[in-house]
Amino acid sequence: MQAEGAGWRLAVDPSRDGYQALIGGEGWAIELSLDELASLSSLCLRLQEQHLALADQLMAEEAIEIALEQGPWWLELSGDRERWGLRFVLTSPGGRSAEGLWNTPASAELCLALAKAGSF
Repeated sequence: MQAEGAGWRLAVDPSRDGYQALIGGEGWAIELSLDELASLSSLCLRLQEQHLALADQLMAEEAIEIALEQGPWWLELSGDRERWGLRFVLTSPGGRSAEGLWNTPASAELCLALAKAGSF
């Protein structure tokens, strides 16, 4: 499975050894294991659900930041009631680390692609 848009990229190949997925943004990319990818997908969904639950309570000019941690990920949604971006830090047990971000609308598109990809 491969999908990409302006400012984001997702590729999954479960038949590969080692790292079976790749995520990317503007000027960066990192390979992930399927477990890391599943954890990222879960966090994206949880952040979107929390944002949706709070969005109607925000005034048009109000900003919101929501951060969650799960497994090797720290993921932050930052924006307003309609538009948001994502920033992450990956710290895997094997000593591999990465940090990156996706801007608006790349963040929402990536989360949608992760959800559409389903179980890996």
